[in-house]
Amino acid sequence: MASNPGITVFEQQNERLPQPKKPKEKVLLDERGLLDLPFLALTVLLVIIGVIMMFSASYARAYQETGKSTYYFARQAVFAVLGIAGMLFVSRLNYQMWRFASFIVLGVSVFFLLLVPFIGEASHGAKRWITVAGIRFQPSELAKVAIVMSFASLMSIYREKMQTFKYGILPFALILVVICGLVALERHFSCILIMLALGAVMMFLGGVRLRWFIIGGVAVAAFAAIYLARMGYAGDRVTAWRDPASDPTDTGYQILQSLYAIGSGGLMGLGLGKGRQKYLYLPEEHNDYIFPIVCEELGFIGAMVVILLFVLLILRGYWIAMHARDRFGALMTAGLTTHLALQVFLNIGVVTNFLPATGISLPFFSYGGTALLMQLFEVGLILSVSRQNDNNFLYQKSVS
Repeated sequence: MASNPGITVFEQQNERLPQPKKPKEKVLLDERGLLDLPFLALTVLLVIIGVIMMFSASYARAYQETGKSTYYFARQAVFAVLGIAGMLFVSRLNYQMWRFASFIVLGVSVFFLLLVPFIGEASHGAKRWITVAGIRFQPSELAKVAIVMSFASLMSIYREKMQTFKYGILPFALILVVICGLVALERHFSCILIMLALGAVMMFLGGVRLRWFIIGGVAVAAFAAIYLARMGYAGDRVTAWRDPASDPTDTGYQILQSLYAIGSGGLMGLGLGKGRQKYLYLPEEHNDYIFPIVCEELGFIGAMVVILLFVLLILRGYWIAMHARDRFGALMTAGLTTHLALQVFLNIGVVTNFLPATGISLPFFSYGGTALLMQLFEVGLILSVSRQNDNNFLYQKSVS
């Protein structure tokens, strides 16, 4: 069967399968199907493991910084409970509302990004956070979700025009240029890479011609070369990545301590709570570098179990996308799942020195209340799509 470039990869796959009869309009509007239990169970399990590892990884630093060994753990646990409650609430909403609200989310994220240079709070030499109503968060995290949602909405509108420059390239390029340009002011190169990757994946699924990816790849490579040349800290990270032992007390210190933690775990690990690198040897052990603590305390087997859970979660997310009822749901779910996949891959790649150091957290594990809330919000959106997929409709018809 010849593929139609104007439809998504998931829609092309579904064209080869027997299609259920289209549901009546009232089924979509008045009835809620069952949410995807495997995806929900995997998410909750990862959150629980993440909170437990947060306690083990953070209590030494928490005691040293605040005098309370449970400080980070308690805050993360509260945000985990609130996030799961919010996830379940979002999953009950009809995801079609986000088709129109996506541009509001995009506008809000751009507004907050504009505020960062003026009222942003600096940490580790970078100004990326702002505080609104007592809540400290990174606007770039909201911007990633806004890119996925707005791209999915526009691609639903321009479905038959995605191979034209005016409708298939220009609006998406403008969104990426504006948001990535604002993030560049924060000196957050890794976030820019994630945003560009998300945009590229969404445009590929939307049916954009392949030649535009070649042009875009050349442009991104040129941007990366210029950015690395102008930002000295980024060049230092590349040097440390290539040979961390060349400067073991400065640029190579963190990755060396990370590798020590990973290697110390062996096959079975030292045991939960018995790791040594968390005693202020490994910087950011409760944040971006929490996975080495997992390796040290749970060993190779425990680390592989965690990775396997993430793999199953990501595969299930794409499965939900392939069975979505419409183009918008499929694209949004695929984009959000890709975001989770990129975060996991980049974080584990960095802490194992497979990739140069970046400020990418591990979903559901790294410390950060608003980041955890945003991740669970994304999961809620995916679960909302799963309530109206083809399988749910067939199940409703069979029991009615």
